[in-house]
Amino acid sequence: MENRKVVLVVDDSSVSLQVCKGLLSGEYDVRLAKSGKMALVALVRVRPDIILLDIEMPDMTGFEVMEEKNKDLSLKGIPVIFVTSHTSGQFVIKAMGQGAVDYIVKPFVPEVLRTKIKKALKAGS
Repeated sequence: MENRKVVLVVDDSSVSLQVCKGLLSGEYDVRLAKSGKMALVALVRVRPDIILLDIEMPDMTGFEVMEEKNKDLSLKGIPVIFVTSHTSGQFVIKAMGQGAVDYIVKPFVPEVLRTKIKKALKAGS
């Protein structure tokens, strides 16, 4: 079996985690983190090819996770797509300013998510 790309999904919602896993596990090795702190541990252990990151989480926001990830030069190049319920342009601007490659608003269209992941992985290779 060929090596599949690893997608790290970070969200405090169990439902969102399971939806993403269900949508993506046929094509990718999907890893889940239920908090920002868990995501930072997973980044070092798993070294994902791409991260799907929520903004609102109880222990750390997605923006704080992004800041920590970007401090480590070996992790900085991992593409991040924010997947969140925030629709404000202010959040989109902040996410893109931190280096996110894309921003998807929940609820999302499954094929849009898959397409944006493929595009980000292709751009990063």
